[in-house]
Amino acid sequence: MISKIEGNVLILEREFNAPRELVFQAFTKAEHLKQWWGPRGWTLPVCHVDFREGGVWHYCMKCEDKNQGDFYGMESWGKAAYREIVVPEKIVYVDYFSDAEGNVAEDMPQTLVTLTFIETDNGTRVINRGEYATAEALKQVMDMGMMQGITDTWNRLVEHLKSIQENN
Repeated sequence: MISKIEGNVLILEREFNAPRELVFQAFTKAEHLKQWWGPRGWTLPVCHVDFREGGVWHYCMKCEDKNQGDFYGMESWGKAAYREIVVPEKIVYVDYFSDAEGNVAEDMPQTLVTLTFIETDNGTRVINRGEYATAEALKQVMDMGMMQGITDTWNRLVEHLKSIQENN
């Protein structure tokens, strides 16, 4: 994965060895997201996806790994509000921390995310551009361990895509 920070923007880029349509679906369908979203040791017990412009994805990540110490049993709720969808090329959404009812956590940074899916000779390159209100807001999520979390998450996506393609 390639990552770079430009002021208040975090850009992540990674190539996945799978067709663009499949990678796009992995980011948009609950049955896929439940298999890979979140760091290793975390599950997605709640995953409601209304994938349309104006729709919302509301989810809960839960730590099921006793080896993760204080994180074990912890829940982290999130919410994405879809703004623009171009199948299978682009998804734009605002990502929020939330509670179980979907109320936005006002004290936590929100992110304007643009996901771009580009066909390559080997599969699909995904570019994730996350724009924060300030560089300090970006630093806040980086200090929470976001890079390790997203690296784990995208590694799980690699495994999920491989599993799907081997079983078809």
